[in-house]
Amino acid sequence: MKLGTKSLLWGAHAFFLHPFQVGWGWRRLWKFPWDPRLWVCFFFHDVGYIMRDQMDGDGSEEHVILGAEIVRSICGPEYADECYRHSREWCRRWGQPVSRLCLADKMAFVLAPWWLYLPMTCLTGELDEYMRRSREEHRLGGYTEEERELVFDGGRRAWLKGLQGYTFRWVEAHRHLVVPGRADGSAVAAVSGASIRLRVVANSNGGQR
Repeated sequence: MKLGTKSLLWGAHAFFLHPFQVGWGWRRLWKFPWDPRLWVCFFFHDVGYIMRDQMDGDGSEEHVILGAEIVRSICGPEYADECYRHSREWCRRWGQPVSRLCLADKMAFVLAPWWLYLPMTCLTGELDEYMRRSREEHRLGGYTEEERELVFDGGRRAWLKGLQGYTFRWVEAHRHLVVPGRADGSAVAAVSGASIRLRVVANSNGGQR
């Protein structure tokens, strides 16, 4: 079974838990999300991880496409746009500001208790990838000294504490920079569609660009 599928079934993005954690994150940042369309976003924004071999890395940001297009069909372009821009990598790739869902999603990680997060991600195997990527050389400058010691030198619980601390600082620093879902969010979808078409063409030409 693919790692992304396992994550959606019983890991960090478990369908029966993660949406409620995102809702909790939203509540901590702003107020309780009474709008049912937001809950559609919470449930579907990460469904694109299904059948993926890795959670991060090259092309991982494209997991937003499936969920965003499902949300578009149910709730319209404004909420699809919220889902597209919940990925920081997606936003960096296309020069977009992060959405409110991005911050709520990160807060879900910040609020996750170790006794729940660590066993679930150990069972799926995704914890090893998360730990490895958070310890990459180019990430050193983003951590405080305390966070760096926890992330790089500690065990799993220390690693989680350090990364949650870093993530919380990032969320607080970006609260005033978020842009809510936009009714003209179809522009982002058009970019994603063009990306997919280009990749299909490239693959059909033996990978030449």
